[in-house]
Amino acid sequence: MSLIDQLNQLEQEALAALERAADLTALAEWKSAYLGKQGALSRLSRGLGALPAEERPAAGARFNAVRATLEQALERAEAQLKRIARQHAFEADQVDVTLPGRAPAIGRLHPTTQMLRTIYSVLGEMGFQVWESPEVETDEFNFQLLNMPPDHPARDMWDTFYIDTAPGEPTLLLRTHTSPGQIYAMRANAPNPVRAILPGKCYRYEQVTARHEMQFFQVEGIAIGEQISFADLKGTLVAFAERLYGKGVKTRFRPSYFPFTEPSVEFDIECFLCGGAGCRVCKHSGWLEILGAGMIHPTVLRNGGYDPEKVSGFAFGMGPERMAMLRYGIDDIRWFFSGDERFLQQF
Repeated sequence: MSLIDQLNQLEQEALAALERAADLTALAEWKSAYLGKQGALSRLSRGLGALPAEERPAAGARFNAVRATLEQALERAEAQLKRIARQHAFEADQVDVTLPGRAPAIGRLHPTTQMLRTIYSVLGEMGFQVWESPEVETDEFNFQLLNMPPDHPARDMWDTFYIDTAPGEPTLLLRTHTSPGQIYAMRANAPNPVRAILPGKCYRYEQVTARHEMQFFQVEGIAIGEQISFADLKGTLVAFAERLYGKGVKTRFRPSYFPFTEPSVEFDIECFLCGGAGCRVCKHSGWLEILGAGMIHPTVLRNGGYDPEKVSGFAFGMGPERMAMLRYGIDDIRWFFSGDERFLQQF
């Protein structure tokens, strides 16, 4: 059988096999069998060199014609199979408008936001207004006006992120607490009475652990007016704790030190996990610290525009993340800023 006859036979055989290709996978196998480098057509092409010189032009022309015919047939078959596959995909994805709709997934509030809103609600019922203050502060507002002049040892209580500034410009920093907001609220209201809370994010250059983060929220609170006493502070905080953790929750005050309050206290509640018996969360003390507080220092009142001889006031500061940890039994503060949906979906 001549080479041209073999090419004719191969052409008929390939076209018949192509008609039987039912999907793109079968089409790829057909292409490899007939048009691939090791396919039937390539094997026949190796015989062109052995033909007499006068037969080569006709055999070569026929070889090229067969290749062109098979390639064109392959393109048509491939286009047809792709149309069929696309049609099947469309039919599979067809929407049945008679079925009930799918409820869209909605977002949820972050646990810190939930705790902040709870704090706003409880203190709002006591007459406290919400104020905002800047996160980038001057050294004057963050420390000096809060009774901490330069080189005051109390500054060591806060590891601070400072911001590079030009020579002669005020020293800037990321606020280490929300207490600078006290000065803004005082100066906006002095000499009139004021009750305000100042929530916001704070920054400290601390080692990140299960109980400490470099960024966290705080809520500062102040109340200033005539004849405000420590008894008013105690009543406010006890009522706040009962609203947050339940009626009859046991509380206690411990002496402490803050440069902007005098006297200063820490406010604890009885550990609700162990009932005061002592556990890992409360460090086996039976008590959980929730905030610091005290009577506003006369120097701070004066810096805020008030006369400490005529008015007095109290201040307190709390961490919403810490309060959420105590309320929900969360053992690692780093979860709040992890972005882990497994944690967030629990709230």
